[in-house]
Amino acid sequence: MMNLDVCVLGRIGYDLYAVEHHRPLPEVERFSRHLGGSSANIAVGLARLGLKVGMISSVGKDELADFLLGFLRREGVDIEHVQLAEDYNTSLCLTEICPPASFRQVFYRRDPADAQVKVGAGELAYARQARMFVTNGTSLAASPAREATLSALQVAREAGLRTVLDVDYRASSWPSPEAAGRQARAALPWVEVLLGNEQEIALLAGASDVAGQLRVLVNSGVKLIVRKLGEKGVEAYSGGQSYSLPPLPLRVVSAIGAGDGFAAGFLYALDRGLPVDECLQYGNAAAAIVVSRVTCSDSMPYLHEIEDLLRRGAGNRE
Repeated sequence: MMNLDVCVLGRIGYDLYAVEHHRPLPEVERFSRHLGGSSANIAVGLARLGLKVGMISSVGKDELADFLLGFLRREGVDIEHVQLAEDYNTSLCLTEICPPASFRQVFYRRDPADAQVKVGAGELAYARQARMFVTNGTSLAASPAREATLSALQVAREAGLRTVLDVDYRASSWPSPEAAGRQARAALPWVEVLLGNEQEIALLAGASDVAGQLRVLVNSGVKLIVRKLGEKGVEAYSGGQSYSLPPLPLRVVSAIGAGDGFAAGFLYALDRGLPVDECLQYGNAAAAIVVSRVTCSDSMPYLHEIEDLLRRGAGNRE
């Protein structure tokens, strides 16, 4: 059994990105294939930053799995506990690339293979050996992944791991926003770090004002809350203190994957014991690099790229 820094439980997807930019999605004729899925993107991002990362997931037992698992393997992500689901399809996403603001997506997620992930004694022992356990809200959308996610979160928290939930709300995976918020709230007692954008935090907390949202989340046991604000930057709340940071002003080529890049950079810095404000800087830098490129997993930065961007700071304006 390999030693892990981070165990990630969640979705692995197959992404098709429009090769023809500035064309509406219905008119696109050519696409390029890539590994996708929020959890898989974060796993690749953390591995590229030098951490030992393993995934617990499920993909369809088909030819697409060969490409996806091969990509993860080449990135150094351990796939020992990625299961193959017979008679289920790996989720698929098609993405339009029309900078600076139009990146429409179509998801195919009816009974996806990632919703079939199960955890037994082997998977739980695998997760316990890490320092950090990361999962996402989409894994709570259907059984048996919902029960697997909650079980793994509880075991990880009780074992002393730093537990992280990226809300990762995808409307196509849920019957309603209210159902997504209800299921995610059930996970909060075992979540130490929460990542979400403004909509996701409001959905989860069930309150319209920020103060009310924070009160609900803190009372549920969350220790560190990160609100991603898009063009307005990012905020974090921990131990009664608040932190904020504007975004780095790099040119946006594709906004898809910004949140996953932020998560990788932020969590890497958090694992290294950096202060929260510095963790936000690493997250912002990683997100800025990802949006300056096309695709998610392939665009995840290496540590030297983040550190170089942070050193250059405002000199990166384009």
